[in-house]
This record gives sequence, C-alpha cells and structure tokens, in this order.
Amino acid sequence: MEKTHASFIEPIGEVKLHKSKWDMNKSLKKFQTMLESFFIKNGVLLLIVGFLLGRALILAKLTPFSLPFFASVYLIKKDRAPLALIGLIAGATTLSLSNAAFTFVITFSFLVIFRLSSKWISNEMRALPFYVGIILGLGKLAETFIFSKELTLYDAMMIGVQASLAFILTLIFLQSIPLLTFNKRRQLLKTEEIVCLIIMLASIMTGTIGWKVYDLSIEHIMSRYLVLIFSFIAGATVGSTVGVVTGLIFSLASVSSFYHMSLLAFSGVLGGLLKEGKKIGVSIGLFIATLLIGMYGEGSGSLKLTLMESAVAVLLFLLTPQILTSRLAKYIPGTPEHTAEQQKYMRKMRDVTAQRVSQFSNVFQALSKSFSQMDSEPFEDESQRELDFFMSYVTEKTCQTCFKKEQCWAKNFSKTYAYMEEIIHEMDQNNGNVSLRLGREWEKHCSRSKKVYETIGQELTFYQANQKLKKKVQESRRLVADQLMGVSEVMNNFAKEIQRERENYYKQEEQIMEAIQGFGIQIENVEIYSLEPGNIDIEISVPFCNGHGECEKLIAPMLSDILGETIVVKKEECAPYPNGFCHTVFRSSKAFTVETGVAHAAKDGGLISGDSHSTIELGFGKMALAISDGMGNGERAHYESTETLQLLQKILQSGIEETLAIKSVNSILSLRTTDEIFSTLDLAMIDLKNASAKFLKVGSTPSFIKRGKKIIKIQASNLPMGILQEFEVDVVSEQLKAGDLLIMMSDGVFEGPKHVENYDLWMKRKLLELETDDPQEVADLILEEVIRSKSDIIDDDMTVMVAKIKHNTPKWASIPIQKVKKRA
Repeated sequence: MEKTHASFIEPIGEVKLHKSKWDMNKSLKKFQTMLESFFIKNGVLLLIVGFLLGRALILAKLTPFSLPFFASVYLIKKDRAPLALIGLIAGATTLSLSNAAFTFVITFSFLVIFRLSSKWISNEMRALPFYVGIILGLGKLAETFIFSKELTLYDAMMIGVQASLAFILTLIFLQSIPLLTFNKRRQLLKTEEIVCLIIMLASIMTGTIGWKVYDLSIEHIMSRYLVLIFSFIAGATVGSTVGVVTGLIFSLASVSSFYHMSLLAFSGVLGGLLKEGKKIGVSIGLFIATLLIGMYGEGSGSLKLTLMESAVAVLLFLLTPQILTSRLAKYIPGTPEHTAEQQKYMRKMRDVTAQRVSQFSNVFQALSKSFSQMDSEPFEDESQRELDFFMSYVTEKTCQTCFKKEQCWAKNFSKTYAYMEEIIHEMDQNNGNVSLRLGREWEKHCSRSKKVYETIGQELTFYQANQKLKKKVQESRRLVADQLMGVSEVMNNFAKEIQRERENYYKQEEQIMEAIQGFGIQIENVEIYSLEPGNIDIEISVPFCNGHGECEKLIAPMLSDILGETIVVKKEECAPYPNGFCHTVFRSSKAFTVETGVAHAAKDGGLISGDSHSTIELGFGKMALAISDGMGNGERAHYESTETLQLLQKILQSGIEETLAIKSVNSILSLRTTDEIFSTLDLAMIDLKNASAKFLKVGSTPSFIKRGKKIIKIQASNLPMGILQEFEVDVVSEQLKAGDLLIMMSDGVFEGPKHVENYDLWMKRKLLELETDDPQEVADLILEEVIRSKSDIIDDDMTVMVAKIKHNTPKWASIPIQKVKKRA
C-alpha cells in the first residue's frame, strides 16, 4: 500500500515541478517584454546612448559622435529624435556648457538645412553622410573663427579629421541603430553589421571614460564584458575582432589606453578558444590574458587593479542570463543557435512546400475522380433520350404531313413506336438494310415506308458520326483521368519525400574521418546524406591523389567494412591542380548487374527498321529493357515504335507506375491518329537489389529465360497498343538468378524460321544448343540462325535483346577497420 501511495505522489510532484517551471518561464518572459517596451519602444535606450555619445571624446578633444547619431536617428526613427537630442545635450553638458551649446546649434542647423533641401534629394540615405560631414566641418570652422580669430594648419587638419569621422560614423550608425531600435528581427547579421555594431558599442563605452567606482575603471570593465559576451557567443574570430576594434576606439579616445587594446584582443582570442568550457572557460581566458598583458603595467598595484576589473567583468558576465546570449547568437553566422534557427526556418519552408504539393496532389486526384465519374454515369436515360430525338427528327420530315398521322401516333402509338425503333436498330446494324419480315410488316403499317427508310438512313449518318465523336470524348476523358491520377500519386510521393528531414550524421562523419585518417589516408571533409541500407550516399573531399585511385582502392573498401555493405565510387571529380581536392561520391553497390547485347536487322537488309529497342535506367536501383515493333516496315513503322519507347521512357522516369505508364502510352497512340497504325511493346523491369523482374507484354512475342539447361517461357496475352482504348495489362513476375540469360525478341525473329510448325520448341532447342553465355554473342547467334533458316532472306524486321544477370562483385575486397563499430 505504501508503494502504491508513493507511486501516486511522484507524478503529482512532477506535475507541480513542471507547473512551477512554466510559471517561472512565463514570469521571465513577461519581465523581458516589459524591459523591451520600456527601453526600446519608449526610446529610453536612445536617450541613454545619446547621453554617452554626447560626452564621448576622440584624442581627448574631438566630439564627432553627436551629429552623426542624431542624424541617423532622425532618418530611421524620426519620432524618437527629440529623446536622442536631449541625451546628446545632457552628455555634452557634462563636458562643458560651450560643448552643449555647440551640439544644440549644429543639430538645429542640420535640421534646417536638411529639411529645406529634402525636396531636391532623391536618396536621403545616401546623401545623409555628406550632409553630416559638411555641416559638422563648417560648424567647427565657424567655431574656430569665432573663438580664435585665426585658422592654423593644425586647426584645419583637426577640422578635416572631425568631418571625415562624422562621415564614417554616419555610415556606421545607419547600419547599427536599427539593431538597437527594432526588437523584432528575422534576418541574420551581416559581417558589416557586426563590425558596425561593435564600433557603435565601443563608441558608446568611450562615454564612460573617467568614471570610476572604488578606483575601478568603468570603461575597462564594460569593454572586457563586451569581449566576454562575443567570445562566448561566436568564438575566437569574432571575439578577437571585438577586442581589437574596441581597444582601437579606446586608444583613439585616450592614448593611455593603448596597451588595453592588446589585452582585449588577447582575451578575445583565448576566450573564444576556451568557449567549449562554457562561461567558466571564457572567464579563464580573460584572467590569463589579464595576467600576461598586465605585467607590462606599472607595478604590482596596477596588476592588482587590472585583475579586479577583470573579476568584476567576469561577475557581470556570469550574471548575464542565458536567454540574452542565446537571442543574440541567433543572428550571428556560424553559431549553433544560428544554425538551429536556420534549420527551423528550413523545416518550416519544407513543411509549407510539402503541404502545397500535397494540396496540388489532392486537386489532381479530385479532377481525376470527376472525369472518372463522368464516364461511369449510367447512359440508359441518355440513350433513350437520343432515340426519342432521333424519332422526332424522322417523324417531322415524314409523318408530320401524312394523312394517317392521327391513326399511327394517336391510336396505335406503341405499335408505331416499336416498329420505328426496330427499323432504326436494324438499319444501324445492317448498313441501312432491314429484314424482309420487318419490311413487309412496315409497308402494311405505313403508307410512306420508302420515305421513312430514306430519312432514317440520312439521320443515321449524322447519328453515327455523333456517337463516334462522343466515344472519342469519353476516351479522352478516361486518358485525362488516368494521367491526372498518375500525376497525383507522383506529387503525393514527392510531398512525403520532402517531409523526410535529412538526419544529422555529425557523429558518424567524425567516426568515419577518424577511422580513415587513422589508417594513414588524409581526407579533408566527410558529408553523409543517407545511411539507409542499400541506399547509402556519402561525399568525401580527398587531397589530390595524382591518379593513383585511392578512393576506389582504399577508401571505398574501408567504407564497405565500416558500414557493413559494399560501397563503390559513383562519381569522382579530380582536382585540376596538384594542391586541390578531389570530390568523390560513394554509393551503395547494387547486388546485381545486367550486361546486355543487341542484334537487329531491317527488312531486306535496309537501313531503317520498324523495330526499336531501349535500355532505360530508372531510379531506386531499377532497370528496364524494352522492344517495340511498329506495324509494317519502313520509316513510318520506325517512327511509331521509336515514339512508343520515348513516351514510355519519359513517363517511367517521372515515377508513374509501369502499368499506368503503358495504359497512358496506349491512350496517346490511339487518340493521336485515325490511321490504323499500331505497335507492340515488350517491357522487362528488373530490380537490381534482388533480381526480381516484371514482364509487361502488349501484343509482343514470348520471352525466354535460360537457366542452365532449363528454359522458362514468359508469355502474356494483350493486343497491340493503339487498337483498343481501354485494356488490362497482364503483368508476369519472375524471380531471376545470377547467371540467367533473358532473351527478348520481336516477331520477325520468333516467327521467322521457315518450315517450322512449333516456334516455341524450335526456339527452346536453339537456346539449349548455345555454348556461350555472352549476351552479345547469344544475340548474334540467334539472329544468324533465324536468317540462315530462311535461306538468307530477311522478310521482316528482326531484333533480339539478351540480358545476363550477374552478381555485382567489386574490384577490391573490404579493408577491415577495428576501431569503428559497424554502421556507426
């Protein structure tokens, strides 16, 4: 009982724990939303940034940040420009009142000039940096003349430097301010945007120069904190970039901070290299850099102070919530968070695409059902209605003016109607003639019998033409319905394939690379696309091998042992120069291969044969062999048979099932022309994974399988293509084995031997007498034997196609690798 009670309490505890976590996450999200609303939506962040940039200095006296910041805010977020101006003036006031007055005057001048000239500006974004640089340069020039009464070369150079800085800072702020003002961002940060953001953050932090808390410099703490954040998020490359840029900005602001650039850059590199150790590893990197660079300071007191500043930066870094770093990492290329975000986006796009394809599949399926229902509707009422209309046309021209109309159609309606119906039926069936019995009875009943016969004959011509047209329309509907259903199935399968997410094989890729490199072969990169048994797909980049064949002789055999099945080189692109890389695709080897041989001859030794043959490579490890025989001989028969195979090949390669493909080809051929041009088709579909075969024969002669001393006959009964619109295709399945010979032939070969009563027995005997199993030799011998039996006369087109089923034996045996588990 206690055990039951305890097991009942545990789920309740888990539910409470999940509920408390959910409440905590909800509270944190609500708090985060409130902070974003306060700082970003209300513009408080721009006020704080403006205050710090208003008091930021370059070379201890230049203030180029105020006007570029205000101008960028004014252009990007005009409604928050007053807050930015208040912050700039407040920051400038902390330096001096004259500086605050200059900031206000120069900003007001910019507003007036920019507003007056805006009507002539076509691209404000491109013109803004020029406006800011020129206006700030003219303002500094006027300030120099007002206070100094003269312009020295040094003053002119400083004015030029400040104007140039204003121009560059405007370009930087235009890139980086949107990152601070828009809290909803979907695109990843470009490299230029990352650098601009770093410069802006470093410029903002220069506004804290001179601030100290217990002798600890605020700018040192914040700059190291910034390097820690970016090193932790993006690694050594971005971390060192942040350190160098931030240190450079600080060294421009204060020459005494020059050594600080080395400290920040070094800590960015070490922190990024140690990021695998999470926050602790990045923090250790900062402490190591502080100890090494701090030794160049001024004595032990300076080193102690520097270490304390680093300790405070580390404390702030450790207190930074994970949600903030994760959110920032989503927008920086190369981070795991960014990769996950991209995969999430790709999954969403994949699902949307699959859904659209599935919807199109449903549309095609609905259309197919609609056409099928139109054909399957009962036509009895329609036939009766057509018969009534037919009689009305006849009676209108014959009975309407007859004096016996009242007696025939009012008093004896049933008898007259039955006679007319029987006459129409007999004339339709007997080419306009009626039987003697019916003729005598009708002449007794009707006074205008000959006129009725003539009228019915005329109307029958139009009626029969109309019926043929309707039949063609129905056949066309059926063809469209079949095609739409086939397209629907293909699109539905395609939608399912899209939704199959590509698996991540990072672990397997590392294991394969480690195993191959441990064997002494250097490879650059391994990409696994599929590890499905029988459908393995791997791409490897290998250094230039100078044509020694390492991929085929070494790497493929090693992969065969690692993955537990035979792997072969499917495609290889060698490097064009010695220091490049060869890109090789490795695929699963099929269990069987097919070697083919073909022999053919045209009638009377001509150049154009009515027979056509084709070997079709299909996807999913399947192969098709086909022979088509056009009716008759010559160019027209050749055209018909070739067209049949081309249509079949395109439909099969699109993924439509083979039975439906043959029906579609038959429908196209029967509807394409009114001429009596037909063609046969002999199709064999072989699955190279297990050597199973399907035979589809449409009006073709039998095929034979030679297995040692045994001959297996493959036969099916179907009319040639194009005769009937709708027919069922007989599919014969047979399991082939290694060493089997498949012999397919046209009727010119099978029925060619003279003075032979039983073609089957003759062909089986000739096949058993063969002493070779080479496909080409077999095809040549059969064709030669048939021609010899006819006294060297070729009175019909002849085609023989022979295929030999063989086990697929690779050239190289697998090389055992003990360190990696099978199918890693």
